[in-house]
Amino acid sequence: MRQRPLPGTPLRLSEVGFGVWTVSTGWWGQYTDDQAIALMRRALDLGITFYDTGDTYGNGRGETLLGRALGDRRGEIAIGTKFGYDFYNHPGPRTGQQELPQNWSPAFVRMALEKSLERLGTDHVDLYQMHNPRIEALRDPALLEVLDTLREEGKIRATGAALGPAIQERQIEEGLRAIEAEFPAVQIIYNMLEPMLGDALCPRASTSRTRFLVRVPHASGMLEGRITGKEPFAKGDHRYHRMSDPARQQMWEQMRRKVERLEEFLTHDMTIAQAALQYILAEPTVASVLPNIYGEEQLEEFTAVTRLRGLTRKEMEQIRDLQRHNFHLEETAAPASR
Repeated sequence: MRQRPLPGTPLRLSEVGFGVWTVSTGWWGQYTDDQAIALMRRALDLGITFYDTGDTYGNGRGETLLGRALGDRRGEIAIGTKFGYDFYNHPGPRTGQQELPQNWSPAFVRMALEKSLERLGTDHVDLYQMHNPRIEALRDPALLEVLDTLREEGKIRATGAALGPAIQERQIEEGLRAIEAEFPAVQIIYNMLEPMLGDALCPRASTSRTRFLVRVPHASGMLEGRITGKEPFAKGDHRYHRMSDPARQQMWEQMRRKVERLEEFLTHDMTIAQAALQYILAEPTVASVLPNIYGEEQLEEFTAVTRLRGLTRKEMEQIRDLQRHNFHLEETAAPASR
């Protein structure tokens, strides 16, 4: 597995990382502790050395599982976790993209970090990321100062910002602010079907030290080549909510048609899921891509990407043409009934 550096830090991240939220939150199916731990250990065997979690994933479960899975291999891996949501005073299950109250006070940040270190079973976090911050938090001098202090104390090695939860236009401003503040890592949603944030932010980061971590590279599964839009997602699966009203169903159908356009020229020697990862890794400001991983077969498919050829210039131009013209969906739209 190739690795890419985070400029200005000692960190190098595997090009394909492991997002722990898939196996710890219940939003992508239910995993026992043993199943989640076995999958993370298999990921390490296949060359993944960057693991991204968050303190709010399962109210600490993601960090605990990661600590149990890889605690004895600590020197080989880089761990990223997130902070900012106050699940300590607002416990209980959550569904979909429902957000908890956030707390960015220096006292809360210190407390949250100590709890994360305890669950992870380590004395430092490699990448400590603000979890879905708004612009006010990114401009908060007290918050930035405490992060600098924690880095000087050796409790974190680098800082970052994970923008979200879903794609929104305001995240362009937030991303630009994070680049201006020289955050080593900014996490965004970016994929062939949803390129807005990458298109806006990657060029601005090209002359900076900021690098991107890309999550949801398969557009919530649509680019994995397995979803038809008719799946009976469980109510706990966050994609269930996308299928719960006609407008979202129509959007899902449009995405399916876009994938068909991509499959026409991208799948002759790789799967559409692998092509989706290659599209992200073609961007030099990306440090690591974090696909949603559900099982060992899929894990092997994703990690094989770094042994395959990259997308050709012609293929990238074809993708860009489709994006510029809304995948030419209007040309194949069904005629209106009379």
